[in-house]
Amino acid sequence: MSSAGRVSGYLARHRHSNLDRILRVDHAGELGADRIYHGQSFVLNRDKKYGPIIQQMWNQEKEHLEEMEYMNLKYRTRKSILEPFWSIGGFLMGSITASMGSRQAMVCTEAVENIITQHYNDQIREILTDGDPQKSGYILKKLSKFRDDEQHHHDTAKEDQHQQMTDQVGPKQSDEPLRKAIDLVCKASIKLAEKI
Repeated sequence: MSSAGRVSGYLARHRHSNLDRILRVDHAGELGADRIYHGQSFVLNRDKKYGPIIQQMWNQEKEHLEEMEYMNLKYRTRKSILEPFWSIGGFLMGSITASMGSRQAMVCTEAVENIITQHYNDQIREILTDGDPQKSGYILKKLSKFRDDEQHHHDTAKEDQHQQMTDQVGPKQSDEPLRKAIDLVCKASIKLAEKI
């Protein structure tokens, strides 16, 4: 084999390895997000204001998860072996924060979607820099759509929190400890899903 053939083969394996990592962590993230909204819906589905908001976001997450399932098959990438953890952990995060109140559910949504949006932006940049943008057109299109949906969820939750804080009478309670805890869990989950 010529040196050009070896380099070409190495680049193809490297790109597939990166794609495998990207789709594995994205599938894990979309599974977790689906379960978070399931947990929030389980608690707040009868709430006239928050039930429909959560259901709308959950419907988009279901579409994302379905698309990730398809991409895992299409590109023959492996899923995370921690799927049960993402599923149970996501449901618990959603249901526990929703049980704390609608504002805490929106804090959870804002924190999770902030990390996810940044993560999708990083992946899009990585594909454009290290990958083959022409061959990756389909993936770039899907990741860009997912990122935009997640940004919308983030903005919806942030706007709602601002409104709740404005309407609140009495001392304002800080949501920063909850936000930081969720942020830490999300970042750790991404690192785990990239490897396992």
